[in-house]
Amino acid sequence: MADGGGPAAAAGSGLEWLDGPLVDGMRDTGATTGAVYLLPPGEETLYLAVLSGLSQEIAVPWSRVELGASTPVSDALRGNRLVWLGSQEEVARRYPRIALVLPYPFTLAAAPIATDATVWGGLVMLWPGEHTQQLSAHERDVVDHTRSRLGLRLLRAREAGHPVLPGSEPRVLPPSRAGHHRPDVARAAIDFAERLPDGCCALDLDGRVTFVTATGAELLGAEVSELLGTLPWETLPWLDDPLVEEHYRSAVVTRQPTSFTALRPPDRWLSLQLHPDATGISVRIVPTAPEPTEDEAGGGRAEGSATPSRAGVLAHLTHLAATLAEAVGVRDVVDGVADQIMPAFDAQGLILFVAEDDRLRILGSRGYSAEAAERLDGLRLSASPSPAAQVLGNGAPRFMTSPEEMERLFPGGPALTGKAAWAFLPLIASGRPVGSLVLSYDRPRHFPPTQRAVLTSVAGLVAQALDRARLHDTRQELAHHLQTGLLPHALPRVPGLDVAARYQPAGLGMDIGGDFYDLIRLDDTAVAAAIGDVQGHSVTAAALMGQVRTAVHATAGAPPGEVLASTNRLLTDLDPGLFTSCLYVRVDLVRHRACLASAGHPPPLLRHPDGRTETLDVQPGLLLGIDSSAEYEAAEVPLPVGATLVLYTDGLVETPGVDIGDATAELAGHLARAGDRPVEELADALVDRARGSAPSIDDIALLLLRPEPADR
Repeated sequence: MADGGGPAAAAGSGLEWLDGPLVDGMRDTGATTGAVYLLPPGEETLYLAVLSGLSQEIAVPWSRVELGASTPVSDALRGNRLVWLGSQEEVARRYPRIALVLPYPFTLAAAPIATDATVWGGLVMLWPGEHTQQLSAHERDVVDHTRSRLGLRLLRAREAGHPVLPGSEPRVLPPSRAGHHRPDVARAAIDFAERLPDGCCALDLDGRVTFVTATGAELLGAEVSELLGTLPWETLPWLDDPLVEEHYRSAVVTRQPTSFTALRPPDRWLSLQLHPDATGISVRIVPTAPEPTEDEAGGGRAEGSATPSRAGVLAHLTHLAATLAEAVGVRDVVDGVADQIMPAFDAQGLILFVAEDDRLRILGSRGYSAEAAERLDGLRLSASPSPAAQVLGNGAPRFMTSPEEMERLFPGGPALTGKAAWAFLPLIASGRPVGSLVLSYDRPRHFPPTQRAVLTSVAGLVAQALDRARLHDTRQELAHHLQTGLLPHALPRVPGLDVAARYQPAGLGMDIGGDFYDLIRLDDTAVAAAIGDVQGHSVTAAALMGQVRTAVHATAGAPPGEVLASTNRLLTDLDPGLFTSCLYVRVDLVRHRACLASAGHPPPLLRHPDGRTETLDVQPGLLLGIDSSAEYEAAEVPLPVGATLVLYTDGLVETPGVDIGDATAELAGHLARAGDRPVEELADALVDRARGSAPSIDDIALLLLRPEPADR
């Protein structure tokens, strides 16, 4: 396809080679915003290179786009296709993060820029929301022609030896103007504006004041010189409200007029009317009457029309985003959604459904009676007339503004729930149905288009968070079952020995720990005990823990030093890349002696029958799995009737910022003061103490051994 631009026409230029195709494409399609993204060779990030028709500040969140991210331009490149978003609701449904930042009516096309063998980047065009929901054949042809011209210019630039690469900031094109006025005409226009009884000013696409009449400055309470070149919401403290900037952003993106009323302290109300076009925004400033109080308005707003302010919604959504980012499990998501979404949208009821086996199961609800929740739980997806099931089936949200509308679709629904308006929002994550979110209201209510889009966007974020949380909970449950499956299901009953064991995961993250304990009956008068900790938290660590337990069992009858040496040789041969600490004890129940050997494990504690507690001095050898020739010394200590031998992993004593020796000494002191209590009760007390002192960063394994009198 021939194209007259490029390096042959303008040698030495760069990004400006892309101006012509972009401007022509916008003009021929009526697009109000255009952007060119470039993908540098060997990179996985798209960079915004050229921008027209929009403030650079508004475009900042998308100045860099990862190729693997869920955005229109990255999806267009990955799929080598045109991505078309024909409505505000479609934007909200497919790209909730974008719709939350730009909750305005607009349509959008994104297409890859490519030649035969090279993908150069992407083209994005926006139209106001009044654009039809379909891209016309002419517009589609122009978009295709524009991206072809851009690709050809990029190819020619590379062939000419000076490839076009994105700069540190995008090239922002100045707005095109219909014509140029003579100086005398410009002076006449200024005089015309100054003679008007109302005030006026002009903003550029960045929101800065480019012109203001004397009357406009007086109404705003500032000098003309103070206002020119500034952002009004930064210069005038009484305009420092998120709602003001929202109106500006809405005007720039949608090119639709908008207005708002503001109070200039102490008591002057002003109506500001914004009229945008491709070059900027004209603002009419008119004195107006004070906003009526609720009493003057006849007791408040019309029924069902009350909506929270945009600023209030933004505050709640900011908290929601932070909450969902920190949410780990499903319960965290449910609580966060209920705490933030209900006040953000002034809702009186909420139900969060999850899709399971052709049914909708309630994960959480607020504002509903127990009877209503029970009746709604378990609705069939395939046969239920409930809107909650229907929206999940077709993927489109549904808003019902009155009980009569709901009664026609779901007979008995209004009477059962006691609600009068509903927003049914499908939860779709990665193209898969996850569940439904239902917001309900006590009175009939209308849902403006912007609010519908924001709600749909929020549902997308909730769906993603819920999907992650369910995966987390599933993995946690799997990890728990795997962990408990690798540990002894029950300790053997040994005459003359009272035993208690505990295992507690750290509670952080989703991975499986490698802590373990074991008790092995050797004969009628002897028993062996082992406790250890495999490095890391992973399936590999858990599998290695199982191998260590098996190796210890295989040689349990040998002296403690030989048991550890044999296990060490096995692990060194396996070379798993992980190391293991282990403490092995052989207890002679007739001689009341214990023989111990350690492979880098925390020292055991011994509580004597009189309460005196000591840390046993066991020489720690190398961790298992480091050196196949390592040897392990054994130490023998008395273990009289009534004494308690405490074996543990470092999760019982390890606290960030606390010396491990000090923590062990503190544990010994606590054990000395614990009193003469049963080992089961003592085990619970030790674990509770560890969990209560500080959040643990590691799992806890604990094994208590106490010889009993012979007559028991």
